[in-house]
Amino acid sequence: MPAAAFHPHCSVAEEGLGMKPEFWLYVWLRKVGIVAAHIISLGLTIFITLLSRPGTSLFSWHPVCMSIGFSLCMTEGVLLFSSEGSPFCFQSRKGKVQLHWVLQALVAIAGGTGLGFIVASKNVSERPHLTSWHSLLGVATLVAVGCQVLCGVCLLFPKRVSSVARLRLYHATCGLVTYLLATGTLVLAMCSDWFQGTIKGALWYVCVLLLLCPALVVMNQITNAYLPTYQRRRSRYESDHI
Repeated sequence: MPAAAFHPHCSVAEEGLGMKPEFWLYVWLRKVGIVAAHIISLGLTIFITLLSRPGTSLFSWHPVCMSIGFSLCMTEGVLLFSSEGSPFCFQSRKGKVQLHWVLQALVAIAGGTGLGFIVASKNVSERPHLTSWHSLLGVATLVAVGCQVLCGVCLLFPKRVSSVARLRLYHATCGLVTYLLATGTLVLAMCSDWFQGTIKGALWYVCVLLLLCPALVVMNQITNAYLPTYQRRRSRYESDHI
C-alpha cells in the first residue's frame, strides 16, 4: 500500500479525524483563534485591573480578583490542553494536568477572595446582597467551580472511581458549562452601572465581543476533544447490544 501523503498543515490528529489537506485554512484559523484567546484573556484582565484602580476601595478588589480568576486563569487552564497555539503544547500530559490543577486552584482562590471583598464592601455600605442577575449568576458560577474541584479531586484518585473515562467526560462537559456561566457573569458585570459609567458607546460593544471570543474557542476545543470520543463509545455500545 502507498504511504499516506504528508501535509505540513495537517496534523496526525486531523488525519485521524478524516480532515483533508485542503482544509489547511481552517487549521490555521483555529490556531489564530487560540492565540487570540490567550491575548484577549490577558488583555481584558489587565484592562479591568487598570479600570478598577485596586486599593481605592474594598469594591475595587472585586473585579480585579474575578477577572484574574475567571478571565485569565480559567481560560488558560482549559487552553493549555490544546495542541495548537498554546505555550504549553510541548508539555507532557501529566505536566499539563498538574498545571491545570494549579490554575483551577487559583480560580477558586481568586473567586473566593473576590466574593469576600464584595460581601465586605456591601456590608460597609449597608447595601443588600444578591439583588442583581450578575450576583445571582456569580453565586451559581462559584458553586459550579466548587463542584468541578470536587470532580477533579476524584480524578486525582481514580482508584475510588468506577468509571474514570465517564467521569472525565462529565468533568469536561460540566467544565464547559461552568466556563459559560463565568462568561455570562462577566458580561453582566459589563452591564453594571460601574462599568458602563466609564466604558460607553462602541468601546462597550468591543469589550463584550472580545469577552465572547475566548468562550467560543474553549467551546470548540472541548467539543472537538470529547464529542468524537463519546460518539465512538456510543457506537461501540450500540454495536455490542444489537
